[in-house]
Amino acid sequence: MKLEGYYSSGDFAKKAHITKKTIRYYDEHNILKPSYVNENGARFYNDEDFARLQQILFLKYLGFSLDDIKEMTLKNTDSDFMSESLHMQMGLVDERIEQMELMRQALDDAAKIIDRGEHVDWSHMLELVNVNEMEQKLKKQYRDASNISARISLHKEYSKNPVSWFNWLFEKCALECGANVLEIGCGDASLWTQNIEKIPENISVTLTDISYGMIKDATRNIGEDDKRFTYEIMDAHRLYKLDDSFDVVIANHVLFYCDDLDMVCREIKRVLKHGGTFICSTYSSRHMKEISELVKGFDDRIELSAGHLYERFGKENGKQILGKYFKNVEWNQYEDELFVPTAEPVVEYVLSCHGNQNRYIVDRYKEFVSYVKQKTDNGLYITKDAGVFIAY
Repeated sequence: MKLEGYYSSGDFAKKAHITKKTIRYYDEHNILKPSYVNENGARFYNDEDFARLQQILFLKYLGFSLDDIKEMTLKNTDSDFMSESLHMQMGLVDERIEQMELMRQALDDAAKIIDRGEHVDWSHMLELVNVNEMEQKLKKQYRDASNISARISLHKEYSKNPVSWFNWLFEKCALECGANVLEIGCGDASLWTQNIEKIPENISVTLTDISYGMIKDATRNIGEDDKRFTYEIMDAHRLYKLDDSFDVVIANHVLFYCDDLDMVCREIKRVLKHGGTFICSTYSSRHMKEISELVKGFDDRIELSAGHLYERFGKENGKQILGKYFKNVEWNQYEDELFVPTAEPVVEYVLSCHGNQNRYIVDRYKEFVSYVKQKTDNGLYITKDAGVFIAY
């Protein structure tokens, strides 16, 4: 029986030039559900579904993962969210074009060298390949720029401490004129851009990150004309720097992402000068505990932080880990808490986390929003338990 204005799953797939298997997959994984299912289980789609399918296929072509597409289309009424996501992807496309242009130039140079009967420097070729591999590692660490923004904005907008995290952290670094500084995992260089007027003029800062895109952002945010800064793509496990090179090494919320902490600590110790200082931040098991308790109350299967990063390197075990490499290790607490007056920022934060929450929220999204609104009716106080270890 044909329904007016509806397509069978077969007709719908044919109209979109994809297979019925793909339509079934999107249905089973809650990416695109049919608008109507009859008593026999037959699925039917309408023109509105087709428009949404076109959006999904376009985002997939751009390189978004199906998990990201699910989240983006779940919030497809939020034009700001969609715009931010698309601008983020445009940036990734631009970066990929630049990478491929570098690779093409390297291949062209290699072909010319071979034609002349000379030997190719394959180590340089391998470095270019490693850039692409490091980008993939970063994507496992951070899902996308919009998610990072959601997490940062919650802290920025609702922290009770009038001194921001980056201002406080900069003070703890106590940088002096003439210092040679290395930051591991610099991100977009927020530590420096938010303290630009406090940075000594006579200083040398090397900003490194595993992500080519982050290094581009850091360079753009600080500006290439500031000669105090140099930028390098670098993995914390292999710091391509001479022994005893730096007075200060900084790692802001980085160590708990590293695969081999011992290797990273050995590298940091190696490049630090005798008497140099290592400054690294982390948090404890209590950090943001009210958020975890909130989602557990909705569904106790939800884990917001895949792998409990604080268990890898946190306030509780950081001194013991660093103590194997440094004689003196001191903890400095950042005193702060959050008060969030409305539900929306909490929902955004939860959806942005690294865990399994979307698996259990996507089918119950409206129910989840209603639940959070009820629980935050009088606002929500959130514990922050973070700080820095200063090791020397």
